[in-house]
Amino acid sequence: MRPDARLERVLATLALTIIAVISLANVVVRYVTNASFAFTEEFSVFLLVVLTFAGASVALRRNGHIRIGLLERALPWGPRRALIVFQWLCGAVVLSLIVWFGGKLTWDEYQWGSLSPGLGLPQWWYLAWLPLLSALMLLRLTQQTFDRLRGGLDDES
Repeated sequence: MRPDARLERVLATLALTIIAVISLANVVVRYVTNASFAFTEEFSVFLLVVLTFAGASVALRRNGHIRIGLLERALPWGPRRALIVFQWLCGAVVLSLIVWFGGKLTWDEYQWGSLSPGLGLPQWWYLAWLPLLSALMLLRLTQQTFDRLRGGLDDES
């Protein structure tokens, strides 16, 4: 069975669907009334970030990110395992930094009571998704690494 990230797939599907619906509604309203909805750009940008991070998480779980595997395939199993662990460590450090600083930024925005420029919604509502989805990516990266170390995932498929 192919590894999956169902939660992230659902989030990405919802984000893409909502972007399509509000964009279409905005086009129709603009065509009919010569005015447009104020919220569509702000929501679309926010949902595009959710879509990007959720999609990246799904790709991690399915071993679908682009990687140059020439060195990895050329190495014997022992050094290959070390390289896989090193790759995980690099990814884990980056994602952990995003989780940490994204969480800190979200908390700061919550404490400051900052509002979004377009709609005046609390800014932390938008920012909270960054550390949450990065943490999910870290989980999926770890799952993928364990699968690769067990020989369960192949770059050739």
